[in-house]
Amino acid sequence: MEKKILFPQVKGFVHGGDYNPEQWLDRPDILEEDVRLMKKAGINSASVGIFSWSVLEPAEGEFHFEWLEEIIDRLYENGIYTVLATPSGARPAWLDEKYPEAMRVNKMGQREHHGGRHNHCMSSPVYREKVALIDRKLAEKFGSHPGVIMYHISNEFSGECYCEHCIRRFRSYLAEKYDHDIEKLNKAWWTAFWSHRYNNFDQIEPPFIHGETSVMGLNLEWKRFTTWNTNDFMKAERDVLRSVTPHIPVTANLMRMFGGLDYRKMAPDMDVVSWDNYPMFHNDWETLTDTAWETAFQHALMRSLKRDVPFMMMESAPGLVNWQEVNKVKRPGIHRLACVQAVACGSDSVQYFQWRKGRGSYEQFHGAVVDHIGTDDTRIFREVAEVGELLKKMAPAAGTLVKTKAAMLFDWDNRWAIEDMQGLGRKTKKHEETCINIWKEFFRLGVDMDIVGSDENLDRYDLVVAPMLYMLQPGTAQNLKAFVERGGQLLATYLLGYVDADQLCYLGGFPGDGLKDLFGIVSEEIDSLYPADRNGIVVTDERLCAGQEMGCADSGCGGRAESGKVWEVTDYAEVLRVQDARVLGVYASDFYQGTAAMTCKSHGKGNAYYVAARTEASAMRPLFEQMMADAGIPVRKLAEGVECHVRSGEEGVYEFYLNWNKEEMAVSGVKGRDMVTGAEITDTLTLPGYGIAVVNLLSR
Repeated sequence: MEKKILFPQVKGFVHGGDYNPEQWLDRPDILEEDVRLMKKAGINSASVGIFSWSVLEPAEGEFHFEWLEEIIDRLYENGIYTVLATPSGARPAWLDEKYPEAMRVNKMGQREHHGGRHNHCMSSPVYREKVALIDRKLAEKFGSHPGVIMYHISNEFSGECYCEHCIRRFRSYLAEKYDHDIEKLNKAWWTAFWSHRYNNFDQIEPPFIHGETSVMGLNLEWKRFTTWNTNDFMKAERDVLRSVTPHIPVTANLMRMFGGLDYRKMAPDMDVVSWDNYPMFHNDWETLTDTAWETAFQHALMRSLKRDVPFMMMESAPGLVNWQEVNKVKRPGIHRLACVQAVACGSDSVQYFQWRKGRGSYEQFHGAVVDHIGTDDTRIFREVAEVGELLKKMAPAAGTLVKTKAAMLFDWDNRWAIEDMQGLGRKTKKHEETCINIWKEFFRLGVDMDIVGSDENLDRYDLVVAPMLYMLQPGTAQNLKAFVERGGQLLATYLLGYVDADQLCYLGGFPGDGLKDLFGIVSEEIDSLYPADRNGIVVTDERLCAGQEMGCADSGCGGRAESGKVWEVTDYAEVLRVQDARVLGVYASDFYQGTAAMTCKSHGKGNAYYVAARTEASAMRPLFEQMMADAGIPVRKLAEGVECHVRSGEEGVYEFYLNWNKEEMAVSGVKGRDMVTGAEITDTLTLPGYGIAVVNLLSR
């Protein structure tokens, strides 16, 4: 397996973060001290220029790059490379004053004022022109500098604009999609309902908050358009940079499972995927382990956007942030765990926002490596320096990849469609939460799932889960059928295949598009449960009952669980008509008592499982284990709070172990050399509280 080295110059993992020297140009002593401190902390990269437009171009056409050249030179002379950003994430006041069309119009139709960031119209021709000009000048000035290793395009793309430019582009986008045939759009959007039929594309407006919001197709296409338009803007920046310096890779920093953009549509146009990681550690609604493993899910999502290239953790907080409801400091040892977790999940960088705290404005109290005290003897600085040393020890693992035989299907527009559907419970849809909980339960069994689109090639996987796949993309049904036929183990849940990509309901029963035959069932009804309602799935399959306790506490089953374990049902329960599937479990109560709630149908060499009701992911563990056994994926149960990931490449296989417990934990069956301590492990690995180990398996 070939390594995918992102930056040969670095010779290992990137360690750095956002550096804002333009805020300190009047303090050359601080700029000099920054370099000394960076070297002491093991920093080998700095992201520069992200919000520097007003200093780079203080007035229209007046460019000042000399200060940036001095910074990049100084960094390079001291072994620190530059990730050079384009400054399009926040505009100078002169631009908005002269070209107000660059500012967005909100969903009320009002032009916003200058301020904040991401308050720019992606469609504005003049804004695109000004961005292209400064991008080109930056590339021409610094693209040949040996210290510049990557371009960082803009910053955390987000938001939407309802101005006339965007409306015209939206109409053009729709006309292209529907072959300039308004009747195709009317049919796809079902506009005969409420007499909302359009006569031409010029009648279509975005879903203004005080306008048309009841056409599901309009709402969804606006979200798709926003992604398309944002990506078009990003590509325009990328193309300018590539036209000057095609050898320098580009990235754009994403934001976890962000709901505003379909990252899967944007990732192909980046050389490397990067994201900003800010978990709410030490909260009072979940355990530290739960927070950590939800973060591992987010890493897996980013890793899966470009599965054959390491991703980058572009930002993280070494201590705290300033924008959460409670801005709690990471406790000692947690920063190291969080950084190594990113690497373990496939990142080739550990980067921070920010290097040094500013004295004023919005992020003056956002965490940084160097605090206002300005010294290297703080706890945060010491922990960052420790990470720098760890990354040097782990350097041989850079460029390796996480390879897994299991995947979860997650589509952004399926998520949007579920959010917008007028059905089920208003507050209990919880699509993302359902996906995360199932992912974490497989992770507890030793499975590090990828997270992929429903229309992606599944040939590399032997086990696939599809939670709440309400919307089917063109080709998804055929994709799933082919997967099962070749021996794959597939699990789908309630709400499968209700609508097509235009959000039109399938006729003839759910799931549509031929999936009824794959699963051997038809969903006749879906019941939404109040919080006080009680039901359960009585497991009737002997394989799933083996070794489990009988009965069910607080299930409301009235003793009807004597034949097997009962999985408590909450929120949703589908009433199924079984065609030719095997019944693995039945409902415990209500008018559908005794009817099928869990089924399996063998198809070709594989199996298609269906769970028709919402139940805790932990309850479904026996089903997950059975699927893993049939897929040939071994179960590996570690102690709660102990995390394991595997990265592999042509030179080695590396097992990363993290202990999120205060107490010492032991892991058996480990053989190799711990790259952190240098110790040879022959069977039992002992992890101290909040400890880590990176075991090179080729050293056996």
